[in-house]
Amino acid sequence: MSPPVKQAASDALQGGPRRARLRTGVPLALLLPALLGLVFLLMPLVALLVRAPWHSLPEELTSAEVWQALRLSLICATAATAVSLVIGVPLAWLLARTEFPGRGLVRALVTLPLVLPPVVGGVALLLALGRNGVVGRWLDSWFGVTLPFTTAGVVVAEAFVAMPFLVISVEGTLRAADPRYEEAAATLGASRFTAFRRVTLPLIAPGIAAGAVLAWARALGEFGATITFAGNFPGRTQTMPLAVYLALQSDPEAAIALSLVLLAVSIAVLAGLRDRWLTPS
Repeated sequence: MSPPVKQAASDALQGGPRRARLRTGVPLALLLPALLGLVFLLMPLVALLVRAPWHSLPEELTSAEVWQALRLSLICATAATAVSLVIGVPLAWLLARTEFPGRGLVRALVTLPLVLPPVVGGVALLLALGRNGVVGRWLDSWFGVTLPFTTAGVVVAEAFVAMPFLVISVEGTLRAADPRYEEAAATLGASRFTAFRRVTLPLIAPGIAAGAVLAWARALGEFGATITFAGNFPGRTQTMPLAVYLALQSDPEAAIALSLVLLAVSIAVLAGLRDRWLTPS
């Protein structure tokens, strides 16, 4: 059998011709819009770097207001991520491993904060957890707990918008994991929770880590729901995005410096997730 015939037979056995690199030139009708899209996405970031006050950047970043906002942002984003892990991972397992009526609707509602305008999310949180809210009135009268315009309110607002990222990531990892390992653990006498804790969790640990990083980054950059539900009080609810918004009105150089910090965090998140999200298959 000649080499071309052998190659054709091999390709047929593998399900079709092997994918080859594009050898022809890129059509101009595709190249120009692609370059325009690249410029459109990169131009604002380049402008931020070009207009950054590099000479006064150390002074801007070492001010008490910046460190106060940065510290609060890191604490609240980490707390929101912890809340998302505690209740989001079981929710992802429920969506991936169990069958129940209306599961598709539940999944749609879980992912709704991804497309819901953050300000609308903040209004919804006020109506639910405010002092006169559907649930908030009971929290206030029974336990004396008031969430709006507090640091805890920042954590709640950030968890509301960030947890769907964790749920989606963990659910996808669960669906890709082989359930036969859990079935084998069950045949050996392990309860369903024990199988989840000893078998499933180690299998999906990378997905949980990726989802947690995404949720943390989303929580760190949250603005709309936070300012609507928790307000903008320095030292109590003013996170980095809120500080950028406030500084832009009175001190543009400080706003640019704060924006550079958030940009650096975003780049670090992408670098940390490059093996999961940025590596082509």
